[in-house]
Amino acid sequence: MDIYLPIAEVAVNAPLIVALGALVGFISGMFGIGGGFLMTPLLVFFGIPAPVAVSSMALHVAGSSMSSVMAYGRRRAVDLRMGGVLAAGGLVGAVVGVELFRVLRLLGQADLVVALSYLVFLSVIGGLMLTESLGAIVRRRRGEPALAHRDRRPIWLYGLPLKLRFPRSRLYISVIPPLVLGAFVGVLSAIMGVGGGFILVPAMIYVLRMPAGMVVGTSLLQIIVTTALTGVLQAGRNQTVDVVLATLLLIGGVVGAQLGARASSRFRAEELRAVLALIVLLVGLRMGLGLFLTPSEPFVLMSGMVG
Repeated sequence: MDIYLPIAEVAVNAPLIVALGALVGFISGMFGIGGGFLMTPLLVFFGIPAPVAVSSMALHVAGSSMSSVMAYGRRRAVDLRMGGVLAAGGLVGAVVGVELFRVLRLLGQADLVVALSYLVFLSVIGGLMLTESLGAIVRRRRGEPALAHRDRRPIWLYGLPLKLRFPRSRLYISVIPPLVLGAFVGVLSAIMGVGGGFILVPAMIYVLRMPAGMVVGTSLLQIIVTTALTGVLQAGRNQTVDVVLATLLLIGGVVGAQLGARASSRFRAEELRAVLALIVLLVGLRMGLGLFLTPSEPFVLMSGMVG
């Protein structure tokens, strides 16, 4: 059953889009990420203009993340205070990112910047995560202890001012690192159409040194606030949010996120990170590959893209 998307100005198969939303929602709930890094390239592959895919994904990510947070909240696996600090930074980053995205779109460079961002960030993050997680799996199977330095908290993290206690995560650190991290993720959310979990989750573990059990739920809480604001701002400033597309994605995403949150408890943390790293790496490389391939239609007229 095909349905016409008024903002994207293309027709898509509605059940297929719902199924894609469910798949990405499942990944979101399992790994504690927004899932936009996977869905945005998929939408582009299906012919959705990159600016519309980026903007519409924000609402889908917010909805599927909300569903997952409810599941993690029932396990008391969400640090509300840390999530609030990260979200505060994310709000500022989202505002800056939406304005930057507007400028890039008016200059006709939005598609190029989106593709380059995926190639750089996903390839680097995916490579680092894969190396670390595979090392952890090998050490576990050999019966070797985990690397000692992973338990050490960086001195600079405790030398910064404006310290705040985070009882749920057993931390007493400055609010500056989480604020900066949240702001950076907010900018990425606006430009790449992602929740930023692929950066947020590793940073919360290796930089903020949060307990692994608190990372996923807390990450999703920050993603909800940031992507919800991003979606509203993109609709108001850039008029690139396709509500029909976002609704179809959200229908599947909410169901998939619940299933993913339940499935996450069946796997070891390092195994989950290895699978996530492979997904991140492959998507980044595939998105970047499009920069070097000759398109089937070199010249395409697109309406509705003026400011």
